[in-house]
Amino acid sequence: METILRKHWHHLPEEEVLELLESDASSGLDILDVEERQDRFGPNRISERPERGPLLRFLLEFRQPLLLILLVAAVITAVLGEWIDALVIFGVVLVTAFIGFVQESRAKGAIDALARHMSVSATVLRAGQRSQVPAVELVPGDIVLLQSGDRVPADVRLLRARDLQIDESSLTGESVPAAKASTELEQDTVLADRLNMAYSSTLVTYGTATGAVVAIGDNTEIGRISDLLSSTKTLETPLTRRIAQFSRVLLYAILGLAGATFTVGVVRGEDWLDMFMAAVALAVGAIPEGLPAAVTITLAIGVGRMARRHSIIRNLPAVETLGSTTVICSDKTGTLTQNQMTVRRIEAGGETAALSGIGWSPEGELTRADRDVAEAPNVALEECLRAGLLCNDSALRATEDGGWRAQGDPTEVALIVAARKSGLVEHASGPVAERIDAIPFESEHQYMATLHPASAGSGHVAYLKGSPEAILRRCGRRLGADGTASDLDRSSVDRQVDEMAAGGLRVLAFARLELPPETSSIGHSDVADGLTFLGLQGMIDPPRAEATRAITECRAAGIGVKMITGDHAETAAAIARQLGLEGVDRDGSPVHVLTGKQLTDMPDAELIEAVDDTSVFARVAPEQKLRLVEALQHRGEVVAMTGDGVNDAPALRRADIGVAMGISGTEVSKEAADMVLTDDDFSSIAAAVEEGRGVFANLTKFITWTLPTNVGEGLVIMAAVFLGATLPILPVQILWVNMTTALLLGLMLAFEPKETDLMRRPPRDPGSPILSRALIGRILLVGVLLLIGAFGLFEWELSRGTSVDVARTAAVNVFVFGELLYLFNCRSLTHSMFAVGLFSNRWLWVGVATMIALQLAFTYVPVMNQIFHSAPIGISQWAAILGISLAIYLVVETEKAVRRRRRAGPELADGAPA
Repeated sequence: METILRKHWHHLPEEEVLELLESDASSGLDILDVEERQDRFGPNRISERPERGPLLRFLLEFRQPLLLILLVAAVITAVLGEWIDALVIFGVVLVTAFIGFVQESRAKGAIDALARHMSVSATVLRAGQRSQVPAVELVPGDIVLLQSGDRVPADVRLLRARDLQIDESSLTGESVPAAKASTELEQDTVLADRLNMAYSSTLVTYGTATGAVVAIGDNTEIGRISDLLSSTKTLETPLTRRIAQFSRVLLYAILGLAGATFTVGVVRGEDWLDMFMAAVALAVGAIPEGLPAAVTITLAIGVGRMARRHSIIRNLPAVETLGSTTVICSDKTGTLTQNQMTVRRIEAGGETAALSGIGWSPEGELTRADRDVAEAPNVALEECLRAGLLCNDSALRATEDGGWRAQGDPTEVALIVAARKSGLVEHASGPVAERIDAIPFESEHQYMATLHPASAGSGHVAYLKGSPEAILRRCGRRLGADGTASDLDRSSVDRQVDEMAAGGLRVLAFARLELPPETSSIGHSDVADGLTFLGLQGMIDPPRAEATRAITECRAAGIGVKMITGDHAETAAAIARQLGLEGVDRDGSPVHVLTGKQLTDMPDAELIEAVDDTSVFARVAPEQKLRLVEALQHRGEVVAMTGDGVNDAPALRRADIGVAMGISGTEVSKEAADMVLTDDDFSSIAAAVEEGRGVFANLTKFITWTLPTNVGEGLVIMAAVFLGATLPILPVQILWVNMTTALLLGLMLAFEPKETDLMRRPPRDPGSPILSRALIGRILLVGVLLLIGAFGLFEWELSRGTSVDVARTAAVNVFVFGELLYLFNCRSLTHSMFAVGLFSNRWLWVGVATMIALQLAFTYVPVMNQIFHSAPIGISQWAAILGISLAIYLVVETEKAVRRRRRAGPELADGAPA
């Protein structure tokens, strides 16, 4: 078997392909063959390429410019003989690099987990049964079935293909999908022209096919050139890029100020060594060492929270953009509704029939309103149910525990359940159950057709199901209850469709066409007209209760919700009323709905105006979603768009946030999306928006908390040099303050729970700066207060005759406890800490307790005194330190209270009103 895996499969006839693979096109491999081949060939997975080892990844953390400055300072300090200072600086650099290394490793693990979650599945034929299996379990000889939206799971020799087109751009670079067929080719046919082959990782954009797996894993074409598929997942987002840019600007500013400080001191006649240490102190004081770690950790926590709420983030910029979303365009079925379709009403042969029961269980009764079923059979009704049963690609299977498991599209499963309730089952439909050919459903045509042997006599019959519009225009007659055909009155059927749709039912129409015995295949032209109308089946998919609540939350958050569906306008309006969409009247009055036909006829300028006032779009083709996205973006909206089909991909890519369905979505839609919902539930989108806002709010809180310390430390050093005074704080003491407080205090803000009014604030403008003018003013205010408190207390202690070490220890504690109380200010940028709950963040209290313990050790433990040049202080110093810290807290709370009372002032960076 191993040698045949290198055959020119495109050159071999179908019979020889199957013979070499020891497989059967009609039944596939049996289970024992599959297990034996899995042991022999291994998993269908490309071998992982060698990656950077842990040591190299750790060393690469030292490339950060801010860390390089600290390293240079440590080396020069060591050369000057200040070994303790040098070791402390170097220790801080190691800790910072280690934090970055740990977070990068966690990010890599998250990406690997995401790759496993997003693994491709494949539809295979094994032992005569069609089933879905993970693509990694495929083996050579497996018979796979492909359809629109699938990712080809392995290299496949096509045995049958209908209207098949495959996007092979990842393999050949060709941007246009390649048309495929099952014909035998010349041996020297180049890869791009091998139309009878489908290659691993490419995407089916149209049509259906059956094929045999000829290569898996590293033996596939994409496996041989796996570099084309390797893409580095990074944690870079617009926010992290802005922070990196901010860090570079800060770096140049710090170097400039440090150089100016050194120069001024030397010109004043100060010792150059002392001035160098002052410049180093200013540099290390102004560098926010904890900022990169805080950004990475906060993003990682946010992504983890979103995953727990059923939202998998594929592109990390989505975390930020979610907080700015102003409009969510959502599919109806399965997202706003439960995706538990159940047929409730059938119109066939001039009669109305109702079905009881819910869900996938075929337990229920069919009740006819006009006559007794046993006495007068309704031929049209039976044929309508049979059409739904046979014109169907899904399946319903009994489970071992007595339940039922659905495979495939929920709408098709509902038709199977309805047929079973009436007594029809797949295998009991006689020879007609055999399928000879099929036209797959495509959104362009809005119908599906299957060809079968006729149930009576010779000849064949084609059954069609689809939208009422698509089916009715192909029909000229209708089947009566007694089995005779008469002229079709389209207006009466349209009235029935409108009546059913107004009741919230999704309506499908059914028809048949009798064909001669020699017919072996059907195409669109064969079923273009002359069909006999069989009837209508109306099914309901109730709204999700959680979706209704989520829509209310979105409206309170200033986010518009628009429902997009392929259903009839009246059906869409009925569901919209139940959901309580914006602008929709719950009392049953008419709802303004735009249909796909109206969108087609509407000029762009008119559409741009119309989308603002319309919340329901019905009978919309997937490709029209792109126009809706563009129209909304033209109005300045930040758009999240959901989708699950192949034709949704352009709209998902164009949207600011593309959201794919994890359960029902095609691989094409998932590939195009920024986010995947694992439960296909609209409320998960709203939850993700809330988490995105929370991530940005916590990042803003950390930045607002950490920068005043850097500002204050830099100002203290500059003030001392310019005034010719002794440095109130040394470089090693600054590093101690920055690293311990960043890790034990600042990072605790990443665990801050979301504020209760987060979803009552307007969306954040994505073009706005990270920090508003109000927050910049607050940062400068606190920085100046720290300067006054630390420098003032230091000079006051010296004036009392206290030693320099004691005075410096007091100044250091002003920074630490000033930051500690200011941390409680930053738990909310607008409200007091009592409004957010004093004990709602238990990690913050753990950090505070640990920080106090370490600071007491810094002050009183002899070893710490020797390393950091600190000294024990007395009650009077502690009273002054706590008094200054409390004053800082009260000043900030007063400033926040003043801004709350104004309400008309500028907004703060977290989106809350100032």
